[in-house]
Amino acid sequence: MTDHRELLAGLRTAVRGEVDFTAAARALTTMDASNYRRVPLGVVAPRDADDVAAALSVCRAYGVPVVPRGGGTSIAGQATGTGVVLDFTRHMNRLLSLDPEARTAVVQPGLVLDRLQEAAAPYGLRFGPDPSTHSRCTLGGMIGNNSCGSHSVAWGTTADSVRELAVVTPRGDRLRPGRAWAGAPAGLRDLVDGELARLRTAFPDLPRRISGYAVDALLPEKGADVARSLCGSEGTLGVLTEAVVDLVRAPRARALAVLAYADEGGAAEAAAGLLEHGPLTVEGMAADLVPSVADLPRGGAWLFVETGGETEAEARARAETVVRAADVMDALVVTDPARQRALWRIREDASGTATRMPDGTEAWPGWEDCAVPPARLGAYLRDFRSLMADHGLRGTPYGHFGDGCIHVRIDFDLLTGPGIARFRRFSEDLADLVVAHGGSLSGEHGDGRARAELLPRMYGAETVALFERVKALWDPDDLLNPGMLVRPAPLDAGLRFSVLPREPVDVAFGYPADGGDFSAAVRRCVGVAKCRTTSVSGPAVMCPSFRATGEEQHSTRGRARLLHEMLAGELVTDGWRSTEVRDALDLCLSCKGCRSDCPVEVDMATYKAEFLHHHYAGRRRPAAHYAMGWLPVWLGWVARTRSAAAVNALASVGPLAGAAKRLGGIAGEREIPRVAGETFTRWWRGRRVPSGEGRPVVLWPDTFTEHLSPSVGRAAVRVLEAAGLRVALPPTLRPGSRPVGDARSRSALSLLTTRRGRVCCGLTYISTGQLDRARTVLSRTLDLLEPVLATDAPLVVLEPSCAATLRTDAPELLHDDPRAARLASRVLTFAEALEQHAPDWTPPALNRPVTGQTHCHQHAVLGEDPDRRLREAAGLTGELAGGCCGLAGNFGFEEGHYEVSAACAEDQLLPSVREAPEEAVVLADGFSCRTQLEQLTGVRGWHLAEVLAAALEK
Repeated sequence: MTDHRELLAGLRTAVRGEVDFTAAARALTTMDASNYRRVPLGVVAPRDADDVAAALSVCRAYGVPVVPRGGGTSIAGQATGTGVVLDFTRHMNRLLSLDPEARTAVVQPGLVLDRLQEAAAPYGLRFGPDPSTHSRCTLGGMIGNNSCGSHSVAWGTTADSVRELAVVTPRGDRLRPGRAWAGAPAGLRDLVDGELARLRTAFPDLPRRISGYAVDALLPEKGADVARSLCGSEGTLGVLTEAVVDLVRAPRARALAVLAYADEGGAAEAAAGLLEHGPLTVEGMAADLVPSVADLPRGGAWLFVETGGETEAEARARAETVVRAADVMDALVVTDPARQRALWRIREDASGTATRMPDGTEAWPGWEDCAVPPARLGAYLRDFRSLMADHGLRGTPYGHFGDGCIHVRIDFDLLTGPGIARFRRFSEDLADLVVAHGGSLSGEHGDGRARAELLPRMYGAETVALFERVKALWDPDDLLNPGMLVRPAPLDAGLRFSVLPREPVDVAFGYPADGGDFSAAVRRCVGVAKCRTTSVSGPAVMCPSFRATGEEQHSTRGRARLLHEMLAGELVTDGWRSTEVRDALDLCLSCKGCRSDCPVEVDMATYKAEFLHHHYAGRRRPAAHYAMGWLPVWLGWVARTRSAAAVNALASVGPLAGAAKRLGGIAGEREIPRVAGETFTRWWRGRRVPSGEGRPVVLWPDTFTEHLSPSVGRAAVRVLEAAGLRVALPPTLRPGSRPVGDARSRSALSLLTTRRGRVCCGLTYISTGQLDRARTVLSRTLDLLEPVLATDAPLVVLEPSCAATLRTDAPELLHDDPRAARLASRVLTFAEALEQHAPDWTPPALNRPVTGQTHCHQHAVLGEDPDRRLREAAGLTGELAGGCCGLAGNFGFEEGHYEVSAACAEDQLLPSVREAPEEAVVLADGFSCRTQLEQLTGVRGWHLAEVLAAALEK
């Protein structure tokens, strides 16, 4: 039995990179994007090939298996293992060279595909294969799985783009596999020479044959290409340390033809006939996978056919030729790059959106990528649908129709014995169906745990025995990724769901989309790792802390994995008290970006609040939770005692401010924001209320507007009234029969019988996990708002984070109080209120460019379109940046968070402001965003209401 302490010591002595055997490191690598889970002993992040060789030597001495791992997006389970995981994303992630004349690049295995594409683009080049995970998958993983992507009809699989590899064998040999037997281990050529007949007849001839070892690449007529034969070997033969890959000439212009058909059968049957026109892609999907078909031509299924050319006109002409050649219900040709990206995003997100059926039930991989000859795709899909129906299963096929490769997530019940038994029966029947159509069990993602057991049905026992002989030549000690491809474990063993609790976990939030089951909420993360992108474009937000740190535990996926292991209780053994989970969640900004940007809508902000609620139950909390979690209380005291001037004066004295920050757990680098001398509601009570019969709207005096930036509230009142709306404020008492309060509602009787209060969304309590207090605050708010909810008056909320809290967190936290849902339905943003209730109002024309950032909660929960339309109507031109400002309420003020907070701001917000023209208006609707801008750059950000109000005064 291996002494893990000796193994750990040996690795730390031999390897210069990080060696981590902690529970957190192991928990982060128990799963990939598949249904499977294996617990490793530890993780090694090698710095170079010498480290790889050293790690293999130590592991071989102790008989411990080794699993190479890239982005961990494999869908068949091959990126998990029980021994030592080699993480190539930490250090061996560089582009070593790029030769535009030879059209080649030399890459390390941990290099993310998009980084190679970015480097090649200035030369008009690109790497041909491009899986939908291109923003986070690595070249090593692509070679290990022989990945393909949507452009494979034009540029083939990864194997077609590999020229030469550098590998370390399990016994320490350094080889350079290439063509003409270059880099072959001893005995491989003799084995092939003795099996020529089998190699020429036992392998199906189709573009997407990924299953098994590509031993036929070693045939003399195929150039005896040892590098190609390693592609798709799933890290079982040698450990890749470097690769020379071919690049292709990218077309200067592209057009996208979206072809509509009545159903997926019609689309599938048409796909093969379009190949003669030389398209770059022929992708297909049906309506049951698309959340909204508004941007697609009329139909029930679509082919996305991309064409290229030297000019836009040439690309469009080729796309129109495709449309004329296709028998379609309707069609659309798009040449605008931004619109093409939006359409492609529908297709790329399918790997995540397909994990939920239209009725919200879960669907899983396992038969994600079977491939058949393209001409047989229509018949195969009909048989496939029929087979699912026979087994009482549902799925939503989509994928690479031009290559005959279909992706699908199926609503397997992988939680119960009968459900798992049906999963096995279906898998066996589907394997037979694929083989009957001349296909491959895997057409892109590899066999892994999911399909290797069934390879004899495709190849026969003799060819599978040949695979075992190949494995023995490369890896005689069975050190590398054992159980993959040869001598596999059963396909229904080691399922990741088996360790989760069967009874519902007692939680505070309602989790309505997951049937109230926290385990189901955590299961949402399927590992596609869109949160691991190192750069984002457009309005996207997720995941700012990962982009700042580059560490898996600070990605949405990493945190979900740790929560999964917390519920499992095997690695993370102290449940809600877990320090591993706490530390991973510590840098979660609660930006809610994952709620919209994650294809399966993981809501880590809610999970974090839930965890903190349980973690600190009955225990002393961090000082920041009291200082900033109770911010509405402290600011309320300042307002009641009229001590704002004194507080601001004390905060300006360096030693006093420093002591206050240390006491409150506030980062020393931060300045304490100034409190307004006059609160918004005090200004409101002192103003002369204009008479009018306009539509009443209730303006929400959130904590930030009330105490820290009342100018925003005053500006909003000015604009709303200019638009013909009658503004009121929520009541501070329960006013009996009076309909809508105005912050003045009081009477002698009510003063004696009713307790005064203020409405509050509970945001600061929720973000610090003080959920009992948040429920109390929200319940009191609902009591105060009962007369408002009895009318049809909308609630206009100026602070995006507060609006998002009222619209989503409040009804999920008070899931047992129907008033919370009624309140959520009334919440409008400033722009929504003007658009819905003053549609004929024309804002003043400013005719200036804008810069800044869309608030992360606005993007994730509220939506940006009304704000964009309002800006356009006012002549404010340009787009706002995405990402998160990094302050994120209390996050950026908490001690220990300053560097990450500033790094998040540098991701998109600060560069967009620096690069903006001098006359640009800097928009920042969130108080946190404005504070971050002011404290890091000295730039004043403005709420859109302030900008419009200032224009009205001119």
